[in-house]
Amino acid sequence: MDLILKVVRSGGFAGLVAQGELDTAAEPDSERLEQAVQALDPGQLGSGRPQPDRYVYRLELREHADAEPTQLIVAEQDLDHDTAWLVDRVLRRE
Repeated sequence: MDLILKVVRSGGFAGLVAQGELDTAAEPDSERLEQAVQALDPGQLGSGRPQPDRYVYRLELREHADAEPTQLIVAEQDLDHDTAWLVDRVLRRE
């Protein structure tokens, strides 16, 4: 599977925005990235309600550049271990 992942992080104490995007096909850990994406369960990601001074993450997942993205919104306090790794991994590509 080949996926294009985009993460936009907003909020936090300073209100700064960070974003990153990567194509799993070009990454040495593509299998782990794709497994983390497949494990995403919107029903298990929490309320999505932001809390003061915490981040909110918007994830966009596309199967190719022209595809309509699937979007998920996740509040920082609702990140599980795998989703936290995924968003950090994508944001390192800034």
